[in-house]
Amino acid sequence: PKGRLKIIILDEADSMTTAAQQALRRTMEIYSNSTRFCLACNVSTKIIEAIQSRTAILRYSRLTHEQILANLFKICQAESIPYTDDGLEAILFTAEGDMRHAINNLQASSSLANSTGGMVDQKTVFQVCDHPHPKIVREIIAACDVGDLNTALDRLNKLWNSGYAASDIIGTVFKVTQAHDGIAEGIKLEFLREIGVCHLRIAKGVNSLLQLK
Repeated sequence: PKGRLKIIILDEADSMTTAAQQALRRTMEIYSNSTRFCLACNVSTKIIEAIQSRTAILRYSRLTHEQILANLFKICQAESIPYTDDGLEAILFTAEGDMRHAINNLQASSSLANSTGGMVDQKTVFQVCDHPHPKIVREIIAACDVGDLNTALDRLNKLWNSGYAASDIIGTVFKVTQAHDGIAEGIKLEFLREIGVCHLRIAKGVNSLLQLK
């Protein structure tokens, strides 16, 4: 109706090109008296400064595991999805605090489970998400903790030969180490520091098995 304020919501705004954002900025200026624009994005730095300076920026933290798990329980109950506890734990691990990611992983895992007559369990989730198995990564960390480098390298080679990229492996190593409660805090911090250095080198393009070793 005439005189009523309009609201336009643009999701994944950070995927817009610079030219498209410049055009949007002009549109926002023309209709600023009658329209409010809400831009949702994952990386705010990808939004041009001309738009950022004209907006109020609201940042939202990732959801806790408890919050995501509560919603997964509701979905499983409403959709009659058979699951195991380790299956939901695997979804929490892969979602990294993103509810949409968790729901997508649950849906994909459920589809695979239905086709095989199984349940949403840990094996199904990691198969769907194509994610290095945390159990193997945990074995690598445990071997490093006691100085058993041969075992650590054997497990690392196993992941590499399975087709996982260095970035996928090092990312999982970081998450598993961060949540590991079986090693001393001081040792864990040293591990995280070295993992961070390795992750940075991989991010710069040194994406090789030698870098992981």
